[in-house]
Amino acid sequence: MIVEAVGLRKSFGPTVVLEGVDLRVDEGSVLALLGPNGAGKTTIVRILTTLTRPDAGHATIAGYDVVREPSKVRGVISLTGQSAAVDDNQTGRENLVMIGRLMHLGRSTARQRADDLLEQFGLTGAMNRRVKTYSGGMSRRLDLAMSLIARPRVIFLDEPTTGLDPASRLTMWEAIGELVRDGTTILLTTQYLEEADRLADRIVLLDQGRITASGTADALKTQIGGERIELYFADPADALKAAGLVGGLADGLVLNLPSDGSAAHLHAVLDDLRARGPQPDRVASHRPTLDDVFLTLTA
Repeated sequence: MIVEAVGLRKSFGPTVVLEGVDLRVDEGSVLALLGPNGAGKTTIVRILTTLTRPDAGHATIAGYDVVREPSKVRGVISLTGQSAAVDDNQTGRENLVMIGRLMHLGRSTARQRADDLLEQFGLTGAMNRRVKTYSGGMSRRLDLAMSLIARPRVIFLDEPTTGLDPASRLTMWEAIGELVRDGTTILLTTQYLEEADRLADRIVLLDQGRITASGTADALKTQIGGERIELYFADPADALKAAGLVGGLADGLVLNLPSDGSAAHLHAVLDDLRARGPQPDRVASHRPTLDDVFLTLTA
Protein backbone atom coordinates (compact mmCIF):
# COMPACT_ATOMS: atom_id res chain seq x y z
CA MET A 1 0.00 0.00 0.00
CA ILE A 2 1.85 3.09 -1.18
CA VAL A 3 -0.72 5.67 -0.02
CA GLU A 4 -2.62 5.21 3.22
CA ALA A 5 -4.74 7.64 5.20
CA VAL A 6 -6.74 6.89 8.35
CA GLY A 7 -9.33 9.12 10.00
CA LEU A 8 -8.43 12.38 8.24
CA ARG A 9 -10.31 15.34 9.64
CA LYS A 10 -10.05 18.98 8.66
CA SER A 11 -12.03 22.13 9.43
CA PHE A 12 -11.59 25.71 8.34
CA GLY A 13 -13.10 27.79 11.10
CA PRO A 14 -16.63 26.51 11.71
CA THR A 15 -16.73 24.71 8.35
CA VAL A 16 -16.01 20.98 8.56
CA VAL A 17 -14.38 19.83 5.31
CA LEU A 18 -13.30 16.26 6.14
CA GLU A 19 -14.93 13.97 8.69
CA GLY A 20 -12.82 10.87 9.21
CA VAL A 21 -11.70 9.91 5.71
CA ASP A 22 -9.81 6.63 5.14
CA LEU A 23 -7.92 5.98 1.88
CA ARG A 24 -5.69 3.18 0.62
CA VAL A 25 -4.01 3.11 -2.78
CA ASP A 26 -2.08 0.17 -4.22
CA GLU A 27 1.21 0.87 -5.93
CA GLY A 28 0.95 1.14 -9.72
CA SER A 29 -2.79 1.84 -9.67
CA VAL A 30 -5.12 4.80 -10.25
CA LEU A 31 -7.50 5.99 -7.55
CA ALA A 32 -10.09 8.57 -8.59
CA LEU A 33 -11.70 10.90 -6.05
CA LEU A 34 -15.14 12.01 -7.16
CA GLY A 35 -17.63 14.30 -5.51
CA PRO A 36 -19.51 17.57 -5.88
CA ASN A 37 -17.79 20.91 -5.39
CA GLY A 38 -16.89 21.36 -1.72
CA ALA A 39 -16.87 17.63 -0.99
CA GLY A 40 -13.26 17.75 0.25
CA LYS A 41 -11.33 16.34 -2.72
CA THR A 42 -8.75 19.10 -3.00
CA THR A 43 -8.31 19.23 0.78
CA ILE A 44 -7.38 15.53 0.76
CA VAL A 45 -4.84 16.16 -2.00
CA ARG A 46 -3.37 19.11 -0.08
CA ILE A 47 -3.00 17.01 3.07
CA LEU A 48 -1.38 14.09 1.24
CA THR A 49 1.03 16.42 -0.58
CA THR A 50 2.08 18.11 2.72
CA LEU A 51 0.53 21.48 1.82
CA THR A 52 -2.07 21.33 4.62
CA ARG A 53 -1.93 19.66 8.03
CA PRO A 54 -4.89 17.53 9.09
CA ASP A 55 -6.64 18.35 12.36
CA ALA A 56 -6.78 14.65 13.19
CA GLY A 57 -5.86 11.32 11.67
CA HIS A 58 -2.64 10.38 9.90
CA ALA A 59 -1.40 9.58 6.41
CA THR A 60 1.69 8.01 4.86
CA ILE A 61 3.13 8.03 1.34
CA ALA A 62 5.60 5.23 0.57
CA GLY A 63 5.88 4.72 4.32
CA TYR A 64 6.67 8.37 5.14
CA ASP A 65 4.35 10.30 7.44
CA VAL A 66 3.00 13.42 5.73
CA VAL A 67 3.20 15.50 8.93
CA ARG A 68 6.38 14.20 10.58
CA GLU A 69 8.41 13.56 7.40
CA PRO A 70 7.19 16.09 4.80
CA SER A 71 10.56 16.45 3.03
CA LYS A 72 10.76 12.69 2.47
CA VAL A 73 7.18 12.64 1.19
CA ARG A 74 7.97 15.44 -1.27
CA GLY A 75 10.90 13.38 -2.54
CA VAL A 76 8.61 10.63 -3.84
CA ILE A 77 5.58 12.61 -5.09
CA SER A 78 4.62 15.27 -7.58
CA LEU A 79 1.51 17.41 -7.86
CA THR A 80 -0.20 18.75 -10.96
CA GLY A 81 -2.77 21.27 -9.81
CA GLN A 82 -5.90 22.64 -11.42
CA SER A 83 -3.98 25.32 -13.36
CA ALA A 84 -0.85 24.75 -15.42
CA ALA A 85 2.18 25.90 -13.39
CA VAL A 86 4.44 26.84 -16.29
CA ASP A 87 6.46 29.96 -17.10
CA ASP A 88 4.85 31.45 -20.20
CA ASN A 89 7.94 33.51 -21.05
CA GLN A 90 10.24 30.50 -21.27
CA THR A 91 10.25 27.84 -23.94
CA GLY A 92 8.92 24.38 -23.20
CA ARG A 93 12.44 22.96 -23.00
CA GLU A 94 13.63 25.78 -20.74
CA ASN A 95 10.75 25.07 -18.34
CA LEU A 96 11.72 21.41 -18.10
CA VAL A 97 15.44 22.04 -17.72
CA MET A 98 14.75 24.65 -15.03
CA ILE A 99 12.69 22.16 -12.99
CA GLY A 100 15.38 19.53 -13.45
CA ARG A 101 18.02 21.87 -12.07
CA LEU A 102 15.74 22.82 -9.15
CA MET A 103 15.43 19.08 -8.46
CA HIS A 104 19.24 18.93 -8.22
CA LEU A 105 19.78 17.09 -11.49
CA GLY A 106 23.09 17.79 -13.23
CA ARG A 107 22.99 20.12 -16.23
CA SER A 108 23.42 17.37 -18.84
CA THR A 109 21.02 15.04 -17.02
CA ALA A 110 18.37 17.77 -16.81
CA ARG A 111 18.70 18.48 -20.54
CA GLN A 112 18.48 14.80 -21.46
CA ARG A 113 15.48 14.27 -19.18
CA ALA A 114 13.79 17.33 -20.72
CA ASP A 115 14.32 16.00 -24.24
CA ASP A 116 12.96 12.57 -23.28
CA LEU A 117 9.81 14.07 -21.78
CA LEU A 118 9.27 16.44 -24.72
CA GLU A 119 9.28 13.42 -27.00
CA GLN A 120 7.05 11.37 -24.68
CA PHE A 121 4.41 14.12 -24.58
CA GLY A 122 4.55 15.03 -28.25
CA LEU A 123 6.09 18.47 -27.68
CA THR A 124 9.43 18.13 -29.46
CA GLY A 125 8.27 20.26 -32.38
CA ALA A 126 7.31 23.08 -30.01
CA MET A 127 10.16 22.78 -27.53
CA ASN A 128 11.84 26.03 -28.57
CA ARG A 129 8.64 28.09 -28.66
CA ARG A 130 7.65 30.28 -25.74
CA VAL A 131 4.89 28.62 -23.71
CA LYS A 132 2.67 31.70 -24.18
CA THR A 133 2.19 30.48 -27.78
CA TYR A 134 1.05 26.99 -26.67
CA SER A 135 -2.56 25.84 -26.77
CA GLY A 136 -4.26 24.90 -23.49
CA GLY A 137 -3.72 21.22 -24.19
CA MET A 138 -0.03 21.70 -24.92
CA SER A 139 0.47 23.72 -21.72
CA ARG A 140 -1.27 21.01 -19.73
CA ARG A 141 0.92 18.29 -21.24
CA LEU A 142 4.01 20.34 -20.46
CA ASP A 143 2.78 20.81 -16.89
CA LEU A 144 2.44 17.05 -16.47
CA ALA A 145 5.85 16.49 -18.05
CA MET A 146 7.40 18.93 -15.56
CA SER A 147 5.97 16.89 -12.68
CA LEU A 148 7.80 13.80 -13.99
CA ILE A 149 11.30 15.23 -14.13
CA ALA A 150 12.36 13.45 -10.92
CA ARG A 151 10.51 10.20 -11.72
CA PRO A 152 8.07 10.36 -8.77
CA ARG A 153 6.52 7.18 -7.40
CA VAL A 154 3.16 8.89 -6.76
CA ILE A 155 1.54 11.63 -8.85
CA PHE A 156 -1.40 13.69 -7.63
CA LEU A 157 -3.52 15.07 -10.47
CA ASP A 158 -6.07 17.63 -9.31
CA GLU A 159 -8.59 17.98 -12.16
CA PRO A 160 -5.82 17.77 -14.79
CA THR A 161 -8.06 18.00 -17.88
CA THR A 162 -10.44 20.78 -16.81
CA GLY A 163 -10.99 23.18 -19.69
CA LEU A 164 -9.35 20.99 -22.33
CA ASP A 165 -11.01 20.16 -25.64
CA PRO A 166 -11.88 16.48 -26.27
CA ALA A 167 -8.77 15.80 -28.39
CA SER A 168 -6.43 17.27 -25.75
CA ARG A 169 -8.25 15.38 -23.01
CA LEU A 170 -7.75 12.12 -24.91
CA THR A 171 -4.03 12.87 -25.28
CA MET A 172 -3.77 13.43 -21.53
CA TRP A 173 -5.60 10.17 -20.84
CA GLU A 174 -3.12 8.32 -23.03
CA ALA A 175 -0.20 9.94 -21.20
CA ILE A 176 -1.68 9.00 -17.82
CA GLY A 177 -2.24 5.42 -18.99
CA GLU A 178 1.39 5.17 -20.07
CA LEU A 179 2.59 6.36 -16.65
CA VAL A 180 0.55 3.68 -14.90
CA ARG A 181 1.89 1.00 -17.25
CA ASP A 182 5.38 2.11 -16.17
CA GLY A 183 4.43 1.51 -12.51
CA THR A 184 3.54 5.02 -11.37
CA THR A 185 0.75 5.41 -8.81
CA ILE A 186 -1.81 8.12 -9.54
CA LEU A 187 -4.39 9.76 -7.31
CA LEU A 188 -6.79 11.69 -9.50
CA THR A 189 -9.56 14.17 -8.76
CA THR A 190 -11.87 14.96 -11.63
CA GLN A 191 -15.25 16.42 -12.54
CA TYR A 192 -15.38 14.25 -15.67
CA LEU A 193 -17.01 10.95 -14.75
CA GLU A 194 -16.02 9.42 -18.09
CA GLU A 195 -12.41 10.15 -17.14
CA ALA A 196 -12.72 8.22 -13.88
CA ASP A 197 -14.54 5.38 -15.64
CA ARG A 198 -11.75 5.07 -18.19
CA LEU A 199 -8.67 5.56 -16.02
CA ALA A 200 -9.39 4.48 -12.44
CA ASP A 201 -8.80 1.05 -10.92
CA ARG A 202 -10.80 2.19 -7.90
CA ILE A 203 -13.14 5.10 -7.28
CA VAL A 204 -13.90 6.86 -4.00
CA LEU A 205 -17.02 9.01 -3.90
CA LEU A 206 -16.97 11.90 -1.42
CA ASP A 207 -19.91 13.97 -0.25
CA GLN A 208 -19.84 16.58 2.53
CA GLY A 209 -16.45 15.41 3.78
CA ARG A 210 -17.36 11.75 4.07
CA ILE A 211 -16.83 8.72 1.84
CA THR A 212 -20.23 7.57 0.64
CA ALA A 213 -19.08 4.75 -1.64
CA SER A 214 -15.92 3.14 -2.96
CA GLY A 215 -15.00 0.33 -5.32
CA THR A 216 -14.41 -0.36 -8.97
CA ALA A 217 -16.53 1.48 -11.53
CA ASP A 218 -18.41 -1.75 -12.32
CA ALA A 219 -19.08 -2.47 -8.65
CA LEU A 220 -20.47 1.02 -8.06
CA LYS A 221 -22.72 0.77 -11.09
CA THR A 222 -24.03 -2.59 -9.89
CA GLN A 223 -24.60 -1.15 -6.41
CA ILE A 224 -27.33 1.19 -7.66
CA GLY A 225 -29.02 -1.37 -9.87
CA GLY A 226 -28.32 -3.74 -12.70
CA GLU A 227 -28.99 -3.44 -16.39
CA ARG A 228 -32.45 -2.90 -17.77
CA ILE A 229 -34.28 -3.37 -21.05
CA GLU A 230 -36.40 -0.55 -22.43
CA LEU A 231 -39.25 -1.52 -24.76
CA TYR A 232 -40.91 1.29 -26.71
CA PHE A 233 -44.54 0.90 -27.85
CA ALA A 234 -46.81 2.96 -30.11
CA ASP A 235 -49.57 3.14 -27.49
CA PRO A 236 -49.39 3.46 -23.66
CA ALA A 237 -52.05 0.75 -23.41
CA ASP A 238 -49.71 -1.67 -25.19
CA ALA A 239 -46.92 -0.88 -22.71
CA LEU A 240 -49.30 -1.60 -19.79
CA LYS A 241 -50.47 -4.84 -21.37
CA ALA A 242 -46.88 -5.96 -21.97
CA ALA A 243 -46.03 -5.19 -18.35
CA GLY A 244 -48.82 -7.54 -17.27
CA LEU A 245 -47.31 -10.29 -19.38
CA VAL A 246 -43.57 -10.01 -18.81
CA GLY A 247 -43.33 -7.78 -15.73
CA GLY A 248 -41.51 -4.49 -15.40
CA LEU A 249 -42.77 -0.94 -15.03
CA ALA A 250 -44.71 0.85 -17.78
CA ASP A 251 -44.20 4.61 -18.05
CA GLY A 252 -46.10 6.10 -20.95
CA LEU A 253 -44.85 4.45 -24.12
CA VAL A 254 -41.90 2.76 -22.41
CA LEU A 255 -41.71 -0.51 -20.50
CA ASN A 256 -38.65 -0.86 -18.24
CA LEU A 257 -37.57 -4.37 -17.33
CA PRO A 258 -34.70 -5.44 -15.06
CA SER A 259 -32.24 -7.64 -16.93
CA ASP A 260 -29.12 -9.68 -16.39
CA GLY A 261 -27.71 -8.11 -19.54
CA SER A 262 -27.66 -11.32 -21.54
CA ALA A 263 -28.88 -11.73 -25.11
CA ALA A 264 -30.77 -14.83 -23.96
CA HIS A 265 -32.95 -12.81 -21.58
CA LEU A 266 -33.74 -10.21 -24.24
CA HIS A 267 -34.70 -12.92 -26.73
CA ALA A 268 -36.90 -14.62 -24.13
CA VAL A 269 -38.81 -11.38 -23.46
CA LEU A 270 -39.32 -10.66 -27.16
CA ASP A 271 -40.37 -14.25 -27.88
CA ASP A 272 -42.92 -14.09 -25.04
CA LEU A 273 -44.42 -10.88 -26.38
CA ARG A 274 -44.41 -12.20 -29.94
CA ALA A 275 -46.46 -15.18 -28.78
CA ARG A 276 -48.86 -13.47 -26.37
CA GLY A 277 -48.84 -9.70 -26.55
CA PRO A 278 -48.20 -6.41 -28.29
CA GLN A 279 -44.96 -5.94 -30.20
CA PRO A 280 -42.56 -3.14 -29.29
CA ASP A 281 -41.50 -0.72 -32.01
CA ARG A 282 -38.01 -0.33 -30.60
CA VAL A 283 -35.77 -1.99 -28.03
CA ALA A 284 -32.86 -0.50 -26.08
CA SER A 285 -30.71 -1.66 -23.19
CA HIS A 286 -29.32 0.56 -20.47
CA ARG A 287 -26.56 -0.04 -17.97
CA PRO A 288 -26.00 2.38 -15.07
CA THR A 289 -23.24 4.90 -15.70
CA LEU A 290 -21.02 6.73 -13.25
CA ASP A 291 -23.32 9.70 -13.79
CA ASP A 292 -26.14 7.57 -12.37
CA VAL A 293 -23.91 6.55 -9.45
CA PHE A 294 -22.92 10.17 -8.79
CA LEU A 295 -26.48 11.49 -8.87
CA THR A 296 -27.85 8.61 -6.77
CA LEU A 297 -25.20 8.63 -4.05
CA THR A 298 -24.71 12.38 -3.69
CA ALA A 299 -28.38 13.38 -3.85
